[in-house]
Amino acid sequence: MNPDAHPPAALHTSSRLIPGRLSDRLAALLAEQIETGRLARGERLPTEPELVRLYGVSRTVVREAVSQLKSRDLLVSRQGSGVFVSTAPTRQPLIFDPAVMGSMAAVVQVVEVRRAIEGEIAALAALRARRPDIDTIRRALLAIDASVQAGGDGVMEDLAFHRSIAEVTGNAQFTQVLGFLEQYLHDAVRVTRANEKHHAAFAAQVHDEHWAIFEAIDAGDAVAARAAATEHMVQAAQRLIQGGVVPDFIGAARPLPGSQAAGTKGSHQ
Repeated sequence: MNPDAHPPAALHTSSRLIPGRLSDRLAALLAEQIETGRLARGERLPTEPELVRLYGVSRTVVREAVSQLKSRDLLVSRQGSGVFVSTAPTRQPLIFDPAVMGSMAAVVQVVEVRRAIEGEIAALAALRARRPDIDTIRRALLAIDASVQAGGDGVMEDLAFHRSIAEVTGNAQFTQVLGFLEQYLHDAVRVTRANEKHHAAFAAQVHDEHWAIFEAIDAGDAVAARAAATEHMVQAAQRLIQGGVVPDFIGAARPLPGSQAAGTKGSHQ
């Protein structure tokens, strides 16, 4: 393709990107055009100045978006020729829709994703943990309290506690998934912990729930560990609603049958 050619017709638009995570939005838009064939395989991407003009964004935004798509093997650079749509079959990476991750409802969605996997992680940890592993989890748990007492928010320590449980399973895929989730979990946990900081009862509940998970793992009780970890995630979503962080319109965030919030004593009690 002639490097001086005009941008593909598919890219002409009168709608500029709205403020927010602009690089994510631009990457998502270009990825959609690649996946639908509006930008054909092997086709040259418009130049950086052309993309700046088309979408009304900065060069930095364009570079970040292009970098994202290169990391996903959707775009490739050819020295001296520009950036092209990859001709190789694309892998389907694990990503969350960046368009929704800025909303409070998305915080609940992240909690729900955690609920789906952390119960099983805790159950496997209970079956596989040895004494050195238990000591590591205990230190991670105590680090949360130490951070809060020192005036911190305990976010990184909270994530490290859950990561330490995943590591005990011996399943590297769990740690990989949690590692991926942490880019979203950091914001989600920060919101939930800020909410808890303003509600003393919430903070006490979180403390007790963390210890319930630890004690079940320490006891080697997979059933109790699964229930405690799942209950922790159910209650996390409920605290967001009760604290007024998100409205009570997300049905999936309501208590599961048998949870404490539903009026039934949890199985880890």
